[in-house]
Amino acid sequence: MDIAGHPDDISPLVLTSATQELFGCLADVDLTKENPYKLLKKDDIMKDIKTRALMSDFSPVKQIVLDYPEEEILLVFDRDFTYGQSFYFVLTPELKSKILEPPKPETPEVFENEVDKTPEPKEWICLGSELEIDEESVKETREKLRYKFSRVRGKFGMPVCFSDNNTADSKDSYLECPSYQDSRFSIKQMQRDCMVQAVPRLQSSSTQTKWKTQRNIFTQYHPRELSTDEIENILNSESLKNFLITATPRILHALQQEEIINVFIDDWKALGTAGDWSGQVSEGLALHRAFTDQKYTKDKKISSINWHPTIHGVIAVALIEKKEEQSNESTVFISSPAFIVFYCFTDPNNPKLLLECPDDIFAFEFCPSNPEIIVGGCINGQVVLWDISAHITYLQRTESSHNKTSVKTNTFDLDDNKENKTPVVRFCAVSALESSHKAPITDLQWLPPTFEVTRAGLPVENEFNISVQIVTCSPDCSILFWDVRLPKVLSHSLSGKKQNVDQKTPMTTCGVPETFKHLDRAWKPLFGVSLPKINTSGEYVPLKFSLEHYTCNDNAEKASENGHTKIIPDYSQLRVTSAKTLKTLEDVNSKFYVGTEEGEVVYTDWKLEKDESGRLHSAKPLFCFNAHQWLVNTIQRSPFFKDIILTIGSWNFAIWKEGVTDGPLVLSRYFEQECTAGCWSLSRPAVFFIGKEDGSIEVWNLLENTSEPAHVHEYITNTKITCIKPWTASPKQHFLAVTDDLGVLRVFEIPKTLYIPSRHESLSMKKYFELEKDSLKDYLKREELWKKEAEEHKKKMETDIQIKSLQDNEEMDIKEYNDDLMQEESILKDMGLWPEAQDT
Repeated sequence: MDIAGHPDDISPLVLTSATQELFGCLADVDLTKENPYKLLKKDDIMKDIKTRALMSDFSPVKQIVLDYPEEEILLVFDRDFTYGQSFYFVLTPELKSKILEPPKPETPEVFENEVDKTPEPKEWICLGSELEIDEESVKETREKLRYKFSRVRGKFGMPVCFSDNNTADSKDSYLECPSYQDSRFSIKQMQRDCMVQAVPRLQSSSTQTKWKTQRNIFTQYHPRELSTDEIENILNSESLKNFLITATPRILHALQQEEIINVFIDDWKALGTAGDWSGQVSEGLALHRAFTDQKYTKDKKISSINWHPTIHGVIAVALIEKKEEQSNESTVFISSPAFIVFYCFTDPNNPKLLLECPDDIFAFEFCPSNPEIIVGGCINGQVVLWDISAHITYLQRTESSHNKTSVKTNTFDLDDNKENKTPVVRFCAVSALESSHKAPITDLQWLPPTFEVTRAGLPVENEFNISVQIVTCSPDCSILFWDVRLPKVLSHSLSGKKQNVDQKTPMTTCGVPETFKHLDRAWKPLFGVSLPKINTSGEYVPLKFSLEHYTCNDNAEKASENGHTKIIPDYSQLRVTSAKTLKTLEDVNSKFYVGTEEGEVVYTDWKLEKDESGRLHSAKPLFCFNAHQWLVNTIQRSPFFKDIILTIGSWNFAIWKEGVTDGPLVLSRYFEQECTAGCWSLSRPAVFFIGKEDGSIEVWNLLENTSEPAHVHEYITNTKITCIKPWTASPKQHFLAVTDDLGVLRVFEIPKTLYIPSRHESLSMKKYFELEKDSLKDYLKREELWKKEAEEHKKKMETDIQIKSLQDNEEMDIKEYNDDLMQEESILKDMGLWPEAQDT
């Protein structure tokens, strides 16, 4: 029990909790830091030693207790482990009395005759500081300014009107007359006296108090530092050694635990939503609105989503049945009505507008020239057109008007009122079933207003500079081009039949606009493009495609000269212009990317070629690259670089550069979760978003890392994400619309870090793509060299094997010949015919 480093008149001791409770000296209960002393009787200690023998905590100090001269021995609670243990015995009565009765400090004696005297000031002795004070004192060195105040003579003697001002109306009940800077009078400070002093350390502190009155002041301080002797005493002290002895094992244990597991992980965030999603996601995306309606979204999922191009806060979604088995044939009876639902920020609980559909819609898009015109692709392969011009005012209503109308609703018939309140718009025209796609339309796109396409696929100038043609694709191995204008030659009998068909069609209360009456049930595609396979027979199965947006303004300038831009004709008045009168545009890129059902990315041309017989047919694709293992669900061009394309499919993504036919610039690894949707950022060239099957969203930044996402926002939804669409509401407010497999639409607000581009980000991305292009070329060159070296090595090995085999064959023949000679010699020797044998 003797521990080195403690005085001779004490003995450190270890007491278990049972012993502490038996003798009434529990640590931090009976004995504390303020009262650490306990007198134990000598007889009680010896009785405990006899009762428990070696199990007693006092057995190591038995002899010390016997040798103690008094009947009570002092036990001290050492809370700070000064001498290595939590308790120690005082072995001498002198130290015991000194601890229990410490000496009182001596107080100076006050004599009765002493009287406090007031200190008298000493005589001032000048040391020459008056000159410095005189130099620093402020003296008037310029003439005083004189102001003269006068009043108009006509107002002399007129009464002065004063008014009261209530101090309660002012802030903090205080009236002030704030000063202001007079532009006619200012003093420019040319020189200022200040002092700068170097200090060993800088201490900075702040409070919540605002510094309204600024003054030129300085503060001087002297740091308190330990001397060399004090530092040596502290380093050599026993308390520091004991502290290091006790603290080192705990620190090592903590460091080892931190290496094994992450002790700073947020367990609550790791638990997830626990089945009750509260709308809060991880840092970054903040939930702004959530839209759902059990009447229209029950047992349905969202297949497509689009923001309204001109109306703030209006978003439309297309709903389809969740059943996997869909009928490809058109039927008259529809089990459940199909709609495109419009939501608005002002009323997220109720739809604002419904577009009636002949069948479920897989994809739809607003017309870029006139957002009142909408085109959609049905699951049965038909193309549908809507005109919502009669409901634009209704969509632009504010939230106040909505509240006024909702007050007047009858509370006893909510469902009927809701049906009457939500307008239903019937489609204007639907394509002829026999001329439509034979499979669901998975993607569609309006051609830009800068050009149009002839029946042979030649891009020509657009006379009216508005979008009039649509491109659709379907898994029936075809890509069709459609024109919404009235054909030049149209018989009256056909128009009469169409009128009869329109009269039989059921009408809603809103009525059906006659914008595309000439197309209803008779609309046929302009021409079609197939995708024949490059090396084998058969065709590729397209799912998504991406066209380059032609941005030449020659057509717009020409239209403005002719006066067409001032008055844009209605779609019902447009006629198909003869291709012979239109100028062919040579600079339009007619090549486009297509994503297939098998995960291939195909680069082809929509221009038709003539065969030997003069018939038009689709050309072979320029290249095909199997970048994805399964369905390609996203093909999107960068909003900043028209030749950069993002493709997403199955479990990875790829980035392509148009003109580079050797493969993608960036091809990601395969992820654990399936990638179901994706899109580029509208404000940052290096950022794009990817939606996953588990309901999470990954944010990728190509300038930071190309192998791992910059941010992962988990628990966006509990099911698969189906669509992602960004939107810029204002320069300081960006949104991201996310839809899932349960028919729920959520709009998240994008943080500043994800929509404010870094400095020269566009230029950096351009250099990045060029470097990736060069690295791809270098890799392909090295791969060719490796193949050549491998072939040469293989040929060399084959020639070596042939030479070796010839040498082996020759050696075998020589060996067989020698064996035959040896056998012949032995036979002749036996017969006595060998010459040597005859001589003997």
